Amino acid sequence: MIIALAGNPNCGKSTLFNRLTGANRRVGNFPGVTVDGMIGNVIGHKGVSIVDLPGIYSLTSYTSDEIVSRDFLLKQKPDAIINITDATNIERNLYLTLQLIKLQIPMILALNMMDEVLANSGSVDILQLQNALGITVVPISAKKKEGLAELTEIAIHAAAHKTLPLRIDFCTDAAHRAIHAISHIVEDHAQRHGIPARFAATKLVEGDDNMLKTLSLSANQADMIEHAVVEMETELGTDREAAIVDMRYRFIEDVCKRCVVKAEESREYRRSVRLDSVLTHKIWALPSFLGIMFTVFLLTFGVIGVPLSGVLESGIDMLARAVDGALEASGVNPALQSLVIDGIFAGVGAVVGFVPIIVTLFFFLSMLEDSGYMARIAFVMDKLLRKIGLSGRSIVPMLMGFGCTVPAIMAARTLASRRDKKMTVLLTPFMSCGAKLPIYALFTAAFFAKHQALVMMSLYVTGIILAILSGLVMNKTIFRGAPVPFVLELPNYRLPAAKTVLFLMWDKTKDFVLRAFTYIFAAAVVIWFLQYFDIRLNPVADSGDSILAHIGRLMTPVFAPIGFSDWRVPTALVTGFSAKEVVISTLAVLTEAGTESLGDALHGLFTPLTAFSFLIFTLLYTPCVAAVATVKRELGSLKGTFFVILYQTGIAWMAAFFVYWAGRTVFGLDG
Repeated sequence: MIIALAGNPNCGKSTLFNRLTGANRRVGNFPGVTVDGMIGNVIGHKGVSIVDLPGIYSLTSYTSDEIVSRDFLLKQKPDAIINITDATNIERNLYLTLQLIKLQIPMILALNMMDEVLANSGSVDILQLQNALGITVVPISAKKKEGLAELTEIAIHAAAHKTLPLRIDFCTDAAHRAIHAISHIVEDHAQRHGIPARFAATKLVEGDDNMLKTLSLSANQADMIEHAVVEMETELGTDREAAIVDMRYRFIEDVCKRCVVKAEESREYRRSVRLDSVLTHKIWALPSFLGIMFTVFLLTFGVIGVPLSGVLESGIDMLARAVDGALEASGVNPALQSLVIDGIFAGVGAVVGFVPIIVTLFFFLSMLEDSGYMARIAFVMDKLLRKIGLSGRSIVPMLMGFGCTVPAIMAARTLASRRDKKMTVLLTPFMSCGAKLPIYALFTAAFFAKHQALVMMSLYVTGIILAILSGLVMNKTIFRGAPVPFVLELPNYRLPAAKTVLFLMWDKTKDFVLRAFTYIFAAAVVIWFLQYFDIRLNPVADSGDSILAHIGRLMTPVFAPIGFSDWRVPTALVTGFSAKEVVISTLAVLTEAGTESLGDALHGLFTPLTAFSFLIFTLLYTPCVAAVATVKRELGSLKGTFFVILYQTGIAWMAAFFVYWAGRTVFGLDG
């Protein structure tokens, strides 16, 4: 048995999915988190699965997430639908409900956040609402786990007994006549495709091209439909879409008058209005955002994360020395001893030492996300993004890019137009992903200890600025056109839920640690091998005679103009293509430095100027192989994928060259 979970963004859909399935699903407080339909087994009910569909406002297939939801409901034929709605904003939510009812699939309306409605002197006449809509209505609070057992039992019963919604005709006047006339024209075609005739007819009145293609109507039938629609528009004095929207909302207004006592403004809402007067203000919004992010970086790199990281690094070094002594005492082969100490401990240990910094940063970012502030950033950035040809909706994948580029690029599939999607995929890698944090933390601590937060802030801002400049160029050249309209609901600010914040923090940390002990481990071993042997596979006394040194010297002429004349630096950057954390592993292996002393060892390779040039290059050059593979999958073009690699690396080289040139020529710094 499969039950579909459908609803608007920010109605608590993903929270309900987590409660019903016990799945560790990410709950984000802004639209666009659910990219594909996710499936999980309902707790305590063997053989019953629930599918979390993308949050949508309508079944009219304009955006990718609307297409995903509609295709699933029409083609996969779930046994039932749970339509979750926000009871504090029931009028808007019922617009989708009326469309779902027309699908003639067993359906239950879950009124979420009823605890908030009651707390603010509101109420809903459940029995009267059921009679008005012709479906079962269940009041719940997904957050407090209230009413969920009853909802599950009713949904399973409706699915098992195929309890269809009652046929309630809310069509009026000319729209009524047009829908009924078209229903008769398309009835045979709709039945052949398993689509309810009334639903198909309504979509055709709205001008839904996908429905027209699906039904494969003859030219004569298409003309008859168009004639009926024109007749309706003439009589009503409005266009086809407005006629259907007006018809639905007239019915919704009538139902709400009879069934709903509107809640008073909540304390949370009033608090949100006061905060938004500053945080979304046309002048203060951007400085507030920069100030908040600077505080996050200051706490991470100056107060909490770095000191904890130092403690962990000391522990790893102590363990490495103990293992080194044990291996030497046992008389193992020197090559094996070098592999364990210089390869595994130096490579993997150097990355693991940064776990406290990762945990701290994502703790604060998770708090911002769950509080509702991330949605405000999308709102604030909409005006700026429109200047480069994108809507504020593109900010969602870009913000996700600060965590990991892979899911961020995947999130771009929710964008309405292919043009917006392509531009967003190309610009998202400019956002600095979490995998680069160990590199930033190492270099800022080694070369800019007194200004770590400021340098970190400058890196993130540089990525954003270059994304904006690239967007301006693309908008005037290869992606000419206007962005699609952007609709965003701003949720009330709320105190971050400890469970959600801890899960998000653990999710990022777990991913980081798994990477450290899988392919970062493998990369460290490969790098050690190439650095330990020469081309005849003899152990080398000097790593400058190794296989890796020969490879590195081939690349040095390309990197010398940006300050990287030592073969070990370009070698580390190239290995970073597998995963950005591998850059640290490579430097640790090549400098033969312990976890705790790696920062000091870097002073033999870099000056403060070349260190900053290195950070700029790391920030901007091609994303990791997993992200590149995702770009290929989303763009569906090998040529486009190569363009991303060359474009990003070219921008990185030019930016690093500018920093190095300006530092030496303008400021007279030592290169």
